[in-house]
Amino acid sequence: MKTCKVYFKKLNGSAVMPSYGSEYAAGADLYACLDAPVAIAPGETQFIHTGIAVELPEYTVGLIYARSGLACKKGVAPANKVGVIDCDYRGEIIIALHNHSDAPVIVEPAERVAQMVIAPYIYGEYEEKDELSPSVRGVGGFGSTGSK
Repeated sequence: MKTCKVYFKKLNGSAVMPSYGSEYAAGADLYACLDAPVAIAPGETQFIHTGIAVELPEYTVGLIYARSGLACKKGVAPANKVGVIDCDYRGEIIIALHNHSDAPVIVEPAERVAQMVIAPYIYGEYEEKDELSPSVRGVGGFGSTGSK
């Protein structure tokens, strides 16, 4: 298993350290840091504080994904689908949770609300060209590689 140090800071005394649910879990669970339960109405988005900030290693990114249980069972998932925590960001991680269901959902203090996957990235050096190299796919876009 490849590991890296990820430093975090509690910004609130009741914040919970991120944790992995199993030995091979890719995402570390992030916990709601709330004083009281929060209701999310159908079609509504609420900003859920985690009470933590992180220091990710250089050239890594924290990708914030839905927890499958919360998304599939309750219809609640991050509003922006995948959140991006840049390695130079030192502010609080806040999860914008959106209720896709037709019933109110209650988020409890210390409930697992999202998961963060740490991944390396490549920093692109963009350069304009008059022509791009040809490929088999070419300019085929949405659905172009599907059924014939």
